[in-house]
Amino acid sequence: MEHMETRLAKLARKGDQRAFAEIVELYKDKIYYLAYRMLNNRHEAEDIVQETFLRVYKNLERYDEHQKFSTWIYRIGTNLCIDRLRKRKAVYSLDAEVNDQEGSDGYAMIPGDERTPESEFLLSETQTTIRDAIDSLPAKYKSVMILRYLQDLSLQEISDVLDMPVTTIKTRVHRGRDFLRKKLENKF
Repeated sequence: MEHMETRLAKLARKGDQRAFAEIVELYKDKIYYLAYRMLNNRHEAEDIVQETFLRVYKNLERYDEHQKFSTWIYRIGTNLCIDRLRKRKAVYSLDAEVNDQEGSDGYAMIPGDERTPESEFLLSETQTTIRDAIDSLPAKYKSVMILRYLQDLSLQEISDVLDMPVTTIKTRVHRGRDFLRKKLENKF
């Protein structure tokens, strides 16, 4: 996979539009999911996807082929999300985006053996509580927790994406988990 992405990046760098379209196809959903989890807003996530690919296209010549392509594109998307979070007003309502949430995130439809309206309601309520807890994390922990647990990146990959030492990532994962644990202890 990674070898193919590097080859596509080389072709796109030379002006091959089909190669760039393949890169977009490979990563558009992953970047959207990352942005949606970080920003909790469908429209902003769509903007981030477009901006990410615009930056990738403009900066293809800067891509280091010795680096994983996925790390490079995740770094661009994550940094755009962090910038967007910093620009938001410091005080905002956690449920301001309730109408924008359509239950279409990755774990909204977890299959079960015996689904009942009551179990569906409890599952939905639990997901909302967890999502609210993640959304309330400070940005420096939120990005690390999303990349670690929702994007399933290793500590080294997160270190590469965020351009921070692995020890800093470990500390932020630990503190992020503590923050979530304290938030969720009161809820369950």
